[in-house]
Amino acid sequence: MSNVLRSSSTLYARTSAERYAAGKALRAHCPRSSHVLWEFASNRPDPLSILETSNRTRVKQLVPIRYGRMLVSPYNFLRGSAAMMAHDLARTPITGISTQICGDAHLGNFGIYATPERNLVFDVNDFDETVSGPWEWDVKRLATSIVVGGRQNGFPARDCKQAVMNCVSSYQERMYEFSAMRRIDLWYARVDVELLRTIANRDLLPRLDRAISRAQQRTSIRAFPKLTHVVNGQVRIKDDPPLIGHHPNERLSTHLLAFVAGYLESTREEQKTLLKWYQPIDLAWKVVGVASVGTRCYIVLLLGEGEENDPLFLQIKEARPSALEPYTGPSPYSNPAQRIVHGQRLMQAASDVFLGWTQFEDVNYYVRQLRDMGWSSDVTTMSLARFTVYAQLCGWALARAHARAGDPALISGYLGKSDSFAQALSEFACAYADQNERDYASFMAGVEAKHITVITDK
Repeated sequence: MSNVLRSSSTLYARTSAERYAAGKALRAHCPRSSHVLWEFASNRPDPLSILETSNRTRVKQLVPIRYGRMLVSPYNFLRGSAAMMAHDLARTPITGISTQICGDAHLGNFGIYATPERNLVFDVNDFDETVSGPWEWDVKRLATSIVVGGRQNGFPARDCKQAVMNCVSSYQERMYEFSAMRRIDLWYARVDVELLRTIANRDLLPRLDRAISRAQQRTSIRAFPKLTHVVNGQVRIKDDPPLIGHHPNERLSTHLLAFVAGYLESTREEQKTLLKWYQPIDLAWKVVGVASVGTRCYIVLLLGEGEENDPLFLQIKEARPSALEPYTGPSPYSNPAQRIVHGQRLMQAASDVFLGWTQFEDVNYYVRQLRDMGWSSDVTTMSLARFTVYAQLCGWALARAHARAGDPALISGYLGKSDSFAQALSEFACAYADQNERDYASFMAGVEAKHITVITDK
């Protein structure tokens, strides 16, 4: 028997019922009600200092754009301050159960995307901060984002708390279902859009169908005329400063070859066979997201057999150490990009076939397809009914991801069947949303005092 099989047989010698009981026993040292706690520590770092620390390796010219996007609202500020919340979560009660976690599981990091079989699924879709860590950290960040997003939408406090309750209850119920599954069935489980259509009510179904239609239209072939133009007879990515551009005087062919050569080493043989038909044509830098602004990110245009009717866009994004690593310990992977790719493949029901990593000029990057039928809803424009259902779906998807990567029986045993954990999380989320608003006010004060330079989007 191999060492891997031997260790696995030892790890899972206990039955599902025994592991459920073990999870239940963990309530003795970490009661479910204890998760209500959020206490401001007198030695808590200034949020601005945490932000400035995270900027040290970012592209300095882009940091004001990052700040400009965070300045939009408390919700955007929360999205951009994963490092601050990681510091705070590390000082909250810990169950002792670990799994692969997203590390930044706010509402905006879920969405629809296409599987390799071209089916659409709803899942977690951002893994820059992924690590092995306490599952409850993801649930707490998700719950907090529900309250922060709900407040921004003008929803009453009771409705924000109820949306958290619904989300956490969905997580809890699905985790129990996953704990009863055969492991192989759990591995293949997914939240596909056809399943969503069967459970959507009459009012929400048209909106779901529109979201599906929009996702299906977000492809490389549709993006091609929007993102490119012809310069001196050559197809090139359009500059759109300050969000997309080419570095002046750069040796484009050298950079392209270096990126692609390193990336190919990380892909499977069948992907290498596919990619050999695509010729790299152009590379441009791109500003993405809120938390990611300032990290190095490029888009690469490739053409199948050099033909303009077969474009492929890849995104090459800088991989940095996770904001959670100071509290979970260093990553076991050789570089941050490998950590991200591993976490994504482990947590997602199905991952992009072009997912891989590369290194260039001592910077690590992970690679994925750009606009592969991906669609994320704008939670700040949702009605209360849509918002509440969306929160439930996020709880469902997060439970599936945690269960796939970890031990659902252990987590389910801890959660039990009462609403104790959901009640605690609804209180915690409100308290931390208050803290986020105080941090946002400090951030705005820094901007008004001109201690922080911001550039707002057009």
